[in-house]
Amino acid sequence: MTNSLINKPHASSQSPRLWMPDRVLFTPAALEETWGQQILQRVQSLNLPIEELPRNRLTGLRGETDRETYDISKRTLAVVTAPASQFKLSPIPPSADWQFHLAEGCPAHCQYCYLAGSLQGPPVIRVYANLPQILENLGQYESIDRPTSFEVSCYTDPLGIEHLTGSLAECIRYFGTRDQGYLRWVSKFDAVDELLDLPHNGHTRCRVSVNAAAVSQRMEGGTASVKDRLQALRKLAQAGYPIGLVIAPIMPVENWQTQYQQLFEQISSAIDFECDLTFELISHRFTPGSKQVLQSWYPYSKLDMEEDTRAVKRNKFGGTKYVYTTDIMKELRQFFQSQIEHRFPEAALLYWT
Repeated sequence: MTNSLINKPHASSQSPRLWMPDRVLFTPAALEETWGQQILQRVQSLNLPIEELPRNRLTGLRGETDRETYDISKRTLAVVTAPASQFKLSPIPPSADWQFHLAEGCPAHCQYCYLAGSLQGPPVIRVYANLPQILENLGQYESIDRPTSFEVSCYTDPLGIEHLTGSLAECIRYFGTRDQGYLRWVSKFDAVDELLDLPHNGHTRCRVSVNAAAVSQRMEGGTASVKDRLQALRKLAQAGYPIGLVIAPIMPVENWQTQYQQLFEQISSAIDFECDLTFELISHRFTPGSKQVLQSWYPYSKLDMEEDTRAVKRNKFGGTKYVYTTDIMKELRQFFQSQIEHRFPEAALLYWT
């Protein structure tokens, strides 16, 4: 990599990928919030169909089948208020010290979706109108004597809905004023232009999730291409943000070494200058519950979820997760570590899981 190319732009292949819902629902409580009114103005400016609900309850999202319910929900944006439970944060190792949420649900159509089985009810995209209170609540979790990291991408893709909410930019502004608080977000979308001039003060790490072509082109519907995600990440790095690559979910697909080597070549081409760069490596895994949900959402998916070829991993609560066997995990990990050490010797590999 060379510093001489840091200001050289790469041509973007197309306009940013933007999700536009078929309808936008507002609860009465959401419309009472100043941030809810700001979201309303954004949605109105895009001429999207708006429905003001009579009660603080979402209805009309279920179809006759699970697949119909999925289709209806994934085309719906619901503006609601975060419940009281959202104000008690949970730790989220190894990604961050704490997680908080500006929304639940994701506009993408990834056939391995991590949210399948994790969120209750239809997979409608819910965004929170009481964002100022959510941000104010974070202060009590921020340490005064060491950096404290906050992940905001656990239950949504915040960039995928940013043009509708403005909430990610507000989070970046907030963390830009903190002494020890640091924001982390990750996306499969590419509309970053409105974030480039924000006063982030280096307190937000922007990451994109990428994968080999065999995975990204076949299993990540509705998202920006990997090429465009990497160009978005390049722009963010040029704007002084710390950046990162989340390679996930890693799968030993056919010719996987060649497939992932080509991915690293794409990354090397886009990030061809010195910058604050990290990597996070996440292998594919699933639970019995997520498998059942995913098969109802994507009945014709080629995603490998054969339990007989996996190792069983149990958590402290007795839950079951299917992961790759020890030998496969070792081979995958060695390959990815060697690629990163060779191509990005100054980058930090935060974790493998």
